[in-house]
Amino acid sequence: MDSRQIASKSKLSIFASYYRPHRKLFLLDLSCALGIALIDLSFPLLSRYSLQRLIPDKAWTIFALVIGASALAFAVRAALQYVVTSWGHLLGVRMETDIRRDLFVHLQKLSFSFYDKTRTGHLMSRVVSDLFEIVELAHHGPEDLFISFVTLVGSFIAMAFIWWPLALVLIVFVPIIIVFTVKLRKTLSRASLEVKKRTAGINADLESSISGVRITKAFANEDYEVEKFLEGNDHYREAKGSYYRTLGIFQGGMEFATTILNVLVIGFGGWFVMRGSMDYADLIAFTLYVNTFLAPIKKLVSFFEQYSTGMAGFERFVELMRVEPEIVDAPQAVELGEVKGDIELCDVSFSYNEAVSVLRHIDLKIGAGRKIALVGPSGGGKSTLCRLIPRFYEIVEGSITIDGTDIRDIQLASLRGKIGIVQQDVFLFADTIRENIRYGRLEATDEEIVEAAKRANIHDFIVSLPEGYDADVGERGVLLSGGQKQRISIARIFLKNPPILILDEATSALDTATELAIQRSLEELMRGRTSLVIAHRLSTIRDADEIVYIDDEGIRERGSHAELIAKGGAYAGLHEAQFGTD
Repeated sequence: MDSRQIASKSKLSIFASYYRPHRKLFLLDLSCALGIALIDLSFPLLSRYSLQRLIPDKAWTIFALVIGASALAFAVRAALQYVVTSWGHLLGVRMETDIRRDLFVHLQKLSFSFYDKTRTGHLMSRVVSDLFEIVELAHHGPEDLFISFVTLVGSFIAMAFIWWPLALVLIVFVPIIIVFTVKLRKTLSRASLEVKKRTAGINADLESSISGVRITKAFANEDYEVEKFLEGNDHYREAKGSYYRTLGIFQGGMEFATTILNVLVIGFGGWFVMRGSMDYADLIAFTLYVNTFLAPIKKLVSFFEQYSTGMAGFERFVELMRVEPEIVDAPQAVELGEVKGDIELCDVSFSYNEAVSVLRHIDLKIGAGRKIALVGPSGGGKSTLCRLIPRFYEIVEGSITIDGTDIRDIQLASLRGKIGIVQQDVFLFADTIRENIRYGRLEATDEEIVEAAKRANIHDFIVSLPEGYDADVGERGVLLSGGQKQRISIARIFLKNPPILILDEATSALDTATELAIQRSLEELMRGRTSLVIAHRLSTIRDADEIVYIDDEGIRERGSHAELIAKGGAYAGLHEAQFGTD
């Protein structure tokens, strides 16, 4: 189920839709639950029949058959309970995987702007802990409601059959219990939702602190991180405490309302027996049915607690699923064929929010196979401009074309498949070197991976490791140096083999010697491709076909290195700041 389908449906219909693929298993679960309820309802009647007829008449044969049938029925009940417990939970697990699949697929579609504003820990909480409680509700909710309804109706009919005046006394209290339940359910739901939010906050703080633990230790700010975490932990404790106080009132009230029924039965039933209008067998059977009558009420108490937590999690799931991706394929979007690499930006404007404009009326033509360098002060829009070409963000005005086709008319997967990006902050998955390189083209053979590593000048290092290409890189590549990570990312692009290349300050975080070594790999990578290079170190882009100086006022200068130096403008000033007047 995608975001468009979810947007047009109510929460309960969305919830119910996840049963549809597993309806056979669901019906099996309910059928077994019905069998359990019917067996529970039959036992008090058999007991009453034995006490009133069989035992006084000393009908040993029939009595033995009744006892045997009862034992057999409870053996069947045990088998049915096994199905309800094992297969019923399997139903919940299958629904959980379906919901998590839909949520993960949806997260993959959301745009950069969504992740710019959303913390990873909050998303982790929704994908993991929220779903567990949703699925507990999915499994136990309908089953508990169904059994409770059958048992309540069946036991009341049986009690009315045994002695209807006493049954009427009990039924008077049911509306009181229902009103009490409905009144507190909303309070429980609000308290449960607040607990979910606080849990997500703790997950977000935890994810942030663990990811930044090296920075924390470098600044000796462990105590500050502990204080920040404890503050969130205290908020969670308060929210959980409020929830449990409400739950305590709910369960305490329900416990009183249900147990007082036993007192009423003994009181009124004893009065009827003493009057001679009811016998002991009827009273014993009635008492057994009271316990049968109370069991579903107690089950409903548990259900409403489960409903509060499960639906709070489901509400957060629906809320996230209703977030529409900002960038999607247009209905007429086409797939790119062979790409030459001509790129043109025509009157392009962009802002991350309405208050601050990053790019204004940018015009830029990049010929196929040419190397264009973007330079200028930080915050001038260089990286933003490069992120617009693969449509990581949507332009506000103007157009961007590749080989004359507007990128908004190109399928996203096709567009991004033709563009390779090497960034300063290299991200490696917590996997082997082989799989991190293979990420450039998932169907690549091991021989192609080795060839890509050789072209990136990282093969010799890899084979020197004890595990070679199967060596683990650690979390975010922490077991490798900056230069090694960068070369693996370059090998990944060699494997992808895109006609358009974007280098976003790919070597600015490296030392001079490593930068020079990697620069040779990058020169090999850029050969024959349309390349946009963002660089702060001007020494790496002197041989560019064209250098574009861009700042917050737009494109200020463009030309070759020699032309811009001769011009004596902003680029020349930047060059002088780095290298002096020589």
